[in-house]
Amino acid sequence: MLDLKFVDDLIPVIVQDVRSREVLMMAYANKEAVVLTEKTGYAHYFSRSRKKLWKKGEESGHFQKVIRILADCDEDCLIYKVEQTGAACHTGYASCFYRTLEGEIVGTKIFDPDTVYKKNK
Repeated sequence: MLDLKFVDDLIPVIVQDVRSREVLMMAYANKEAVVLTEKTGYAHYFSRSRKKLWKKGEESGHFQKVIRILADCDEDCLIYKVEQTGAACHTGYASCFYRTLEGEIVGTKIFDPDTVYKKNK
């Protein structure tokens, strides 16, 4: 593995659909998450708010199969190229980047988060 540069034990991860090249989300990973992602082939991240490791899709069923991981030239940011099951965004949109600065919705809603996450409330 490259000598990745983690800041406060985290590295930013940009997630991109391998086929459409659409940017789906941005999250953070710690070293354990990166290792688990490589080992399992499924995206793992570190939640800064919950302060814990998590596997994308563990609650929603909307997993990210990682096809390729790229590191930038400074080795301080990663891109996960993924095959996305369902939606990437916890709000139900296909991508977390579903609205403009003016608030216009430009993305596609895939699921109702109240239904999907109801069991977790």
